[in-house]
Amino acid sequence: MARFTKPRIAAKLLRRKAVGNTAEDFGEAGKPVDTTHPFYFGFMVTVGALLALITLRALASASAVFILIIVSIFLAAGLNPAVLFFQNRGLKRGMAVGAVMASVLIFVAAFIAIAVPPLIEQGNQLLENAPQLIRDLNNNAFINDLNNKYGVIDSLQTRIDSVIKDGQFAVTAFGGVIGVGKAVVSGLVSTLTILTLTLYFLASLPQVVEIGLKFVPASRRSRVSKLVNAIISRVGSFVGGQAIIAALAGIFILIMGLIIGMPYSGPLAVIVLVCGFIPLIGHFIGMTIVTLVCLTASLSTAAIALASYIIYVQIENYVITPRIMKRSLSIPGLVTIIAALLGTSLLGLIGGLLAVPIAAAILLILDEVVFPRADQS
Repeated sequence: MARFTKPRIAAKLLRRKAVGNTAEDFGEAGKPVDTTHPFYFGFMVTVGALLALITLRALASASAVFILIIVSIFLAAGLNPAVLFFQNRGLKRGMAVGAVMASVLIFVAAFIAIAVPPLIEQGNQLLENAPQLIRDLNNNAFINDLNNKYGVIDSLQTRIDSVIKDGQFAVTAFGGVIGVGKAVVSGLVSTLTILTLTLYFLASLPQVVEIGLKFVPASRRSRVSKLVNAIISRVGSFVGGQAIIAALAGIFILIMGLIIGMPYSGPLAVIVLVCGFIPLIGHFIGMTIVTLVCLTASLSTAAIALASYIIYVQIENYVITPRIMKRSLSIPGLVTIIAALLGTSLLGLIGGLLAVPIAAAILLILDEVVFPRADQS
């Protein structure tokens, strides 16, 4: 009977492997670290505070980028109902996104073509006529009395004359030539960045939501998905409601301008429509522009326009906005006003834009999650 033996080469390899697996002696393990020792506690607290400080400083340095991202997500959620409208008409999502973005770009181009040239022309006329307009104010007895006592009109006229003679009004308003260049370049870069991010977020919004839902446990994924879609829908409703409010303001300015003979009623209506999307301070900006342009016609026209605009703003704030937002977002009018005030005070214009839909999302979560649990406890 034949006997088989291991080859010598294999035996040598096995011996080398056995020698290689021999553990080296590094000594005995010490006692575990005493986590209750005050030094350990202080060290970990210090490390945690340093990490938190570094993280906050990093976030603060990149705050501008985060603001652009938040605004882009907000715009994408707001334009999503329009995309769904085109999708329900048979278009694929890519084509629907393209149609919506094309509509937005056409609106922006039309606004620039209609409103900007007359605004520049009227601004130049206003600067040229400003000294005469201020001298005409002295014809009013009350204002003339104030000027005789405090020299208000004389000081204002001296200041405007010096600014116009220097010819540096537009430059000094932006902090010099370099300041103007920085403002223009920064505005263009931010606008292009927001448009690009909005396009990507809008095209991939379902995929982003789907990826985010994967972090939710499977047992709760269906309910969380419904809540997320409802929040996105409410953001879209807010954008639609704000568009209706802004359109009503633009129509009011157009009708009022035609009645009182306001110059450039069409461009001013477009400017007020755009300002209507800005919460709280939007109508203040529109009111200032309308009043200044009306001053080029007459003081009485400007006074009538200012008074009419103020009355309309009060009606919008206390009647139109609460009703539209309550119908589209299902939130009380008082919550709408408080949310806009808090958001503007915390984050400025961006906070004012985001405050109302965030308040609507919080109320939805309270109604669907918190309050039912409180009732069952």
